[in-house]
Amino acid sequence: MTRLVNCLWFDGQAEEAANFYAALLPNSSVDRVVTAPGDYPSGKQGDVITVDFTLLGRPFMGLNGGPQFQFTEAISMIVECDTQEEVDLYWESLSSVPEAEQCGWCKDRYGLSWQITPRVMIDLLGDADPGRAKRAFEAMMHMKKLDIAALEAAAAG
Repeated sequence: MTRLVNCLWFDGQAEEAANFYAALLPNSSVDRVVTAPGDYPSGKQGDVITVDFTLLGRPFMGLNGGPQFQFTEAISMIVECDTQEEVDLYWESLSSVPEAEQCGWCKDRYGLSWQITPRVMIDLLGDADPGRAKRAFEAMMHMKKLDIAALEAAAAG
């Protein structure tokens, strides 16, 4: 069966990152670690080359590709949350670069960007009442970690 797998490029931390993410997110696991069968230009036999892992039921591969490429905000992971407790848990666990925080976005210790998004925010921004949607949007624009109660209060006016 054909699958689509996202590959994330790390600088030697693919296994560490996969273990961290899998321990944090439900329905997640580290599925396979592949090591180099011999020496190669940027490493040696036994070094971890790739890690196959599952996050929230979706397949990923971590590639230890080296320092040539870094993550940017052009790619981010979205975690949709039902409660403020979930928002708080994932935010506190993932946010490692405070200057990168805005509107529910944070950056983890590996440089990967995450959007910790309450599902209610998605509903509020798409509200049929443009006034409610605008008030929720304006409130979101002033937040770092999203606050469900504050978003709902702003939408209500």
